[in-house]
Amino acid sequence: MDDLYRDYILEHYRHPHNFGIIEAPDARYEGANPLCGDRITMMLGIRDGIVAEVAFTGRGCAISQASASLLTDEIKGKPVDEVAKITPADVLDLLGIEISPARLKCALLSLDTVSHALEERGGAAAGAAADPGAGAVPGPVASAEA
Repeated sequence: MDDLYRDYILEHYRHPHNFGIIEAPDARYEGANPLCGDRITMMLGIRDGIVAEVAFTGRGCAISQASASLLTDEIKGKPVDEVAKITPADVLDLLGIEISPARLKCALLSLDTVSHALEERGGAAAGAAADPGAGAVPGPVASAEA
């Protein structure tokens, strides 16, 4: 079963969903993981409180890029308030594989970046996203620093 999920992650890495640029986004933020060099820029087009369009650009490891691809699929069409409630545990569930403590920041970079984009826009922010230890992440994963 792990091989199936690894293939799923690699597919999102090789052919990411929503990869590209929104010309005039309502919210935009560039996030980075200085420990490994991963970088993601998230752009959101928000209409009537709904994430109507979402795109990202960036480079990095398969986990960070697949996480961004999966998260953009998850938030497209959702109310901003719902997006703000997405937790690290939700993103880890989207990935579907066990993430080592060293890769936790890679996996959660996309959520942290979306959170900052919403904060800078002045809207509700994904409070749990800013703290990888927040949310219902089991065991040592929640408290590990990459």
